Amino acid sequence: MINETRLRDLLLALCSIDSESREEREVALHLKGVMESIGAQVEIDGAGEAVGGNTGNVICRIPANSPDAPPIFLAAHMDTVVPGKGVSPVLEGNIIRSNGKTALGGDDKSGCAIIAEVCQVMVEQNLPHGGIEAVFTICEEVGLLGAKYLDVSKLKSKYGLVLDSDDIGFLFTQAPASDKMKWTIYGLEAHAAMAPEQGMSAIKIASEAIANMKLGRVNKQTVANVGSIHGGGPDNVVPNRVVVTAEARSLSVEGLDAQTRHMDECFREAASRYKVTINGVEKAARVETEIHREYDTMNVSADSTIVKLVLEAANNLHHKVETLSMMGGCDANVLNRKGLESANLGTGMRAIHTVNEWLDLNDLYKSAGVVLEIVRLNGLVKAQA
Repeated sequence: MINETRLRDLLLALCSIDSESREEREVALHLKGVMESIGAQVEIDGAGEAVGGNTGNVICRIPANSPDAPPIFLAAHMDTVVPGKGVSPVLEGNIIRSNGKTALGGDDKSGCAIIAEVCQVMVEQNLPHGGIEAVFTICEEVGLLGAKYLDVSKLKSKYGLVLDSDDIGFLFTQAPASDKMKWTIYGLEAHAAMAPEQGMSAIKIASEAIANMKLGRVNKQTVANVGSIHGGGPDNVVPNRVVVTAEARSLSVEGLDAQTRHMDECFREAASRYKVTINGVEKAARVETEIHREYDTMNVSADSTIVKLVLEAANNLHHKVETLSMMGGCDANVLNRKGLESANLGTGMRAIHTVNEWLDLNDLYKSAGVVLEIVRLNGLVKAQA
């Protein structure tokens, strides 16, 4: 019952609206209009003010027409990664791709489009359902900020679905915790030619620390990456300061703690080897560390309501869906911690976070069909209980 043409056109329209993180206002207004046109009650919360953005999360409510059925929520994020300005989606048969200059924004406008289409079909067909709560979040790509500032007391649902992954054959029920790290390394400046022995190179210290780190895929559960290095100055001056940023993720909190501790120790050990004495005064290199837990793990039980609904819906449509763990974080990490049981279903987006991003419409339609069946089952099964 999915209107494929309408779904395709909505996705193309959404992708054509620029919405890098903190600049989602025009997409929010577009989705607000679509949802209000089918009778949804729509509000935009204050999350935008909290994160310095130009809009908040869009929260839409479709009242139940089956009073015994419980509510269910559907969530996706409106923001895109950089580069995401001047997006011009290209349609080639059943493939939508970027023009190679920007990301497409199928991450996660494909999820937004699916949610809007499913809600429209439920209303048009007057299918029995409990309350449907659609949540379109902001700033997912910069730390899941929209979800973090979402007041879940505004929602009546206790479980639901996040649509924010690639392969439509997988339902992600496990996801890692993530730490963000920043080190500021202080050495000592000196003339690099006239008195190099009086200096301590912050760049050299940082390089030694990073060279001793376990990075990349550390083990089956843990990954780590150094993302940026900033500092230094003129080539004839021993650099006295450099800033390094990094992240680590793990499906195990203990594993994440161990990896973060290891990375921090690498910097401290490297700095401890550097001391100079000038005019009888000893000076030592030092490191300042900033570490924060960006989000916690997601672990959704195979016996949970949402997992059972997804697998039953897929089976009804002769579509195979497997539960799996992923190394990416998403709004579901935050929502589960806030007491909303949620898993992450694929929409067909591919090569995300690159200018080569693309999406197969056939996958989009299949994913939408599964989501529609999930919402339909939630209404029917509970209504008969």
